[in-house]
Amino acid sequence: MRLPFRRRQAARTPTLSPIPFLLSLSTLAVPPTTAITFTPAPPANIDLTQLGRIALAGDFAGISLYQYEDQHERPFSTNGNEALLARMPNGAFASVVSTDATIQTMCRFTMSNGTEAGVVIGGNFTSLEGMESTAIALFNPNTSAVTPLSGLSGQVNAVLCDQDTNTVYVGGSFVGANSTNAIAWVGTEGWTNLPFAGFNGPVTSITKASNGHIIFGGSFTGLGNASAPSTPDGQIINLSTADVTAGSSSTTQGFSDPKNIICKAGAGGSGNTWLLRDNTPGFWQATFDFGFQPTKLRLYNTNQDGRGTRTWRFTALPINGIMNFTYIDPASGRNASCTSECPLSNDPAVKFQDFHFVNVIGMNSFRVDISAFYGSGGGFSGIELFGNDIFSYAINDFNEPTCAGAGIQFPSTATRTGPWVVTPSRQSTSEYLTAQLSGPITENSASIVFTPDIKESGHYSVNLYTPGCVQDNTCTSRGQILITGQMTADPTKSQPIDRELYQTNNFDKYDQIYFGNIDASSGSFRPQITMTPLPDQTLTNMTFVAQRVGFTLINSTGGLNGLYEYTPGSIIVNASDFSKSAFNRLGATFAAGSAVNTLATSGDVTYVAGNFTSQTVQNIVAMNGNDATTKSLDGGLNGEVESMFSNGTNLFVGGRFASTLDNSVRNLNNVAVYDTARDVWSPLGAGVNGKVLRVVGMTMNITSSSPEVVVSVNGEFTELSAFGSNPAVPVDGFGVWVPSQGNWLQNLNLPVEAINGILSTSILGDETLYAGSVSSSTLKANGVATLGNTLGRLPVNIKPSEAASSSNPLAKRDHAVSSTFSGVVIGAYDVNNGRNITILGGHFSATAANGTEVNNLVLLDGSKNDEISGLGPQVDSNSTFTALAIRGDVLFAGGNVTGTINGALVNALVTYNLASKSFSAQPPRLSGGGASVSSITVRSGTDEVYVGGSFRSAGALGCPGICIFNTATSQWSQPGQGFEGTVTSVIWATENTLVAGGNITINNTVSTFLAKYDANARTWDTYPGASQIPGPVKVLTVGTSDGSEIWVSGTRPNGSVYLMRSSGSNWVPAAGQPLEAGTDIRGLQIFSLTSSHDSTPTIGSNEVLLLTGSIVLPGFGTASAVIYNGTDFRPYALTTNTGNTAGSISRVFTERNNFFTSSGGKLPLVFVVLIGLGISLALMLLIVLAGFFLDRLRKKREGYIPAPTHMYDRGSGIQRIPPHELLESFGKGRPGALHV
Repeated sequence: MRLPFRRRQAARTPTLSPIPFLLSLSTLAVPPTTAITFTPAPPANIDLTQLGRIALAGDFAGISLYQYEDQHERPFSTNGNEALLARMPNGAFASVVSTDATIQTMCRFTMSNGTEAGVVIGGNFTSLEGMESTAIALFNPNTSAVTPLSGLSGQVNAVLCDQDTNTVYVGGSFVGANSTNAIAWVGTEGWTNLPFAGFNGPVTSITKASNGHIIFGGSFTGLGNASAPSTPDGQIINLSTADVTAGSSSTTQGFSDPKNIICKAGAGGSGNTWLLRDNTPGFWQATFDFGFQPTKLRLYNTNQDGRGTRTWRFTALPINGIMNFTYIDPASGRNASCTSECPLSNDPAVKFQDFHFVNVIGMNSFRVDISAFYGSGGGFSGIELFGNDIFSYAINDFNEPTCAGAGIQFPSTATRTGPWVVTPSRQSTSEYLTAQLSGPITENSASIVFTPDIKESGHYSVNLYTPGCVQDNTCTSRGQILITGQMTADPTKSQPIDRELYQTNNFDKYDQIYFGNIDASSGSFRPQITMTPLPDQTLTNMTFVAQRVGFTLINSTGGLNGLYEYTPGSIIVNASDFSKSAFNRLGATFAAGSAVNTLATSGDVTYVAGNFTSQTVQNIVAMNGNDATTKSLDGGLNGEVESMFSNGTNLFVGGRFASTLDNSVRNLNNVAVYDTARDVWSPLGAGVNGKVLRVVGMTMNITSSSPEVVVSVNGEFTELSAFGSNPAVPVDGFGVWVPSQGNWLQNLNLPVEAINGILSTSILGDETLYAGSVSSSTLKANGVATLGNTLGRLPVNIKPSEAASSSNPLAKRDHAVSSTFSGVVIGAYDVNNGRNITILGGHFSATAANGTEVNNLVLLDGSKNDEISGLGPQVDSNSTFTALAIRGDVLFAGGNVTGTINGALVNALVTYNLASKSFSAQPPRLSGGGASVSSITVRSGTDEVYVGGSFRSAGALGCPGICIFNTATSQWSQPGQGFEGTVTSVIWATENTLVAGGNITINNTVSTFLAKYDANARTWDTYPGASQIPGPVKVLTVGTSDGSEIWVSGTRPNGSVYLMRSSGSNWVPAAGQPLEAGTDIRGLQIFSLTSSHDSTPTIGSNEVLLLTGSIVLPGFGTASAVIYNGTDFRPYALTTNTGNTAGSISRVFTERNNFFTSSGGKLPLVFVVLIGLGISLALMLLIVLAGFFLDRLRKKREGYIPAPTHMYDRGSGIQRIPPHELLESFGKGRPGALHV
């Protein structure tokens, strides 16, 4: 059991360090190196160069390639848990430090000597990265280490890091050292009380004005902190339910039981007295199941038969400390003190003596040792223990005693309904109640009502204490609770309590649930607090806990109203000086009950905003820190302001308002921007349809590689309101405004990131950090994305529809195609006859070029500036397309399809002429067996289109499961005989061999999950080794270029997923850890690689298998696309979706199907040409050289003599040759050809 927080009553000192260690400068210092790093994921090395255009189709709103190990598909937390976040190089968010609650505020702490101390983070958390850390901690961005700044108990709402004074100013609703709600952390000294010891109410914001003064804003009316009641020691600690033991008790009947003296108030006599054995020292001990901090001990001495206790000592357990007391000596009437031998008078006129604890120490057990006695032995006739803490416990045994001897008129109580059981305290301060609730969760599932003993009216802070979930292993089932209550008899004198809180804290915490007036308990009114589960939670099972509620009386100087200006370095603060501050005077003009929620300083001006009114301003006002002048900002806003973010001359404001107070600017709708240079208000679009709670700055790359500042808004809204040409956008309480575009991120048709969730605060700069809980993707794209060197968008706005359903009896059926498909399920590229059409099918809607809505099948014509068209109203809008194939100019589209085309009903399959973009005569419709199509394939070089699915006939032809449509004759035919069942996938393994997967019967007798069809012989047979396949095949793909091996996936009878490859007549399961429950594989495809992996028995070293769908990987979670290299599975693509869910990828579709042709090692064409030219020149040179060589050899054989090189008389020479000799050689034959 953990003991209560220790408080000392000693005088306050200027500097205190109530933490077990003091951080030194070297400890705080952050080395000036690059901060948070992320581990790159191994590259996929998939070769896409031979495939033409590539796209990923699915049901998603955002998509990312898996590039860093911190990426995931997990939804953002909705149970109150947030994290410190950073951006990975690809733009996705990653958790750096996890918490069990909210990070409310952060600041980068640079000390006066320039040393970077780290980032101070504050909130209502109790743990960081699983380490106990209450409310505030220091984060080292270089090492990612977290150092708890122990000493505070409660919640931190605001921090301000001030380099000039080497100080972090901290505000919230907490206690620490001798301060309440405000304290300072000074450089290397640690926690330091401010000279005013805090405020009598919570602090919500802190800023530094241009004059160097620190401005505190909140819900306070004066300086001050917790104080003792005017009548101290008024709460009686319940001894009646303690485990009481004693040592050396008397054996005399009526005097031996140590419990005799509880609730007896010194009555004395048999049954009311406890005695020791004669002449023997002894002890009296009480052990409790809750912790407490006593302030006074009352002892009643016994006078039974001349006996009595002379000296005693009090030991606090389990700390085993002997306590110091002060008391009034009844003989002299003077103050006295004692420790180990405290005296007790035996004067019969002295009914009892009170001993006051010098130190207020937490304990859950104590022992009173009697060391000396009067007469024959010691003893007591009564004992009582008192404290100042006002608690109402969920377990009534811990509340004030109800026995008559206690004399309490209105004791603290708790009443409850529901399946409550007592839970051991473990690491908590006391045992508590736990209720295990089953859904649906309502307010009536369980309840507990706390009724405290308030002895005097006054200003109180009310705190709800919640035990941590780690100790009882209930973190996954903790949820939200609803707190209600009324604190005054006159409802107009106080605000009713109405709070929603999370119980997901890892360690013990308390939340301030009320701050204000409370009436004393009376016969006509008692303050009460009711705690119930928050209704309509999505938890299937909820763990609901209840421990205690504390009430602290607050002392106050008064004179303030939500604003306080503090001059750093001040040693003494006088309430009489309040009026000297312009900020204090401004707060004094606010109406009673006002609150300052947020502060922001820009240049010389500090902006003050919240929930306040005065004669001149409302809810927001500006104050110049240098000349103390105020500016009304058009009179303020007509509703409460919750949050502000300042960026340059733009002040972004969020809350609940509609216009400026003077109505000069309307339709602000809860979020607006104020131009501080032009003094002009402007809306953000048309605002949002609900309250904005947080406005937080972000940076994003919108139109270039340079990041720009954008603004996120969080709150209780469900829609970004329509404005201009932008329609309303449904959201989950989150939007991002892009100032450079004058629009919401959700409206931009740009390659930008997709972000959803909660951002509570941020630090922008070189090392930008965020706090919150978000899901993000590197590309915002609905349903389809292009794949190349990077992900890209298609110029079409897909809007996913709900899963198809219909009252049409043709749609309510059992079929092979899942009825839960949404988004884009299938795609194809049509490049026949010079066309450039991208075809998308599924269950969605888009907007055509003429503004009409296109449902479920889109034609994106690249030759006509990406004109969008569809099939029109002749196909029912609740259809779902899951299979596409193109034969010539005709598109075959199948799925759960119904409609009326050219006056005739269609079912499961439609055909559409892509050249004329019109319907032609439709094939006779499919019917029976659910009438759905799951797969379509064209037999190469023929007019045959094979259609597989769940149907019984095609027109009048009996053709169960699979049928052939001949485009030349426009007739259906049955492939072979004796085929029955449901087909989920068909592929061509070779030009003449078709493979069909599903739940099949062939030759009317043989059941199988995989069959093959010989198109030449028109016969069916089981696929070799198909009996080894453990369940119906859902998807399949060829595993080799010759079709000799295939991959299949499906579901076993126990619901688990299998993945297998054929190897001759044997089937080999995929190696590595099995895929986990919840896996849904919708597509398989072999890809070639640019870089080989290690050789494995199941897959070639230059290939990988890509799985698409929603695949649950052990130790990782879901991934929408996964690559398998023969040994393990690795994520390839991740998606997010609307509704805070992961998305899925149905298929990869490509322009060309050259999956087994790798470009690995090939050179660019220009180099090939140059190399070929070089080789040609080299060959020509060799031929020329060979010619020279052969010519020389011939001449040598013919007796060739080189001509002389000296000059001679050519004229005289010619005269020496007779003419007949010169010409006679022409008639002679030449020597034979040279042979080598």
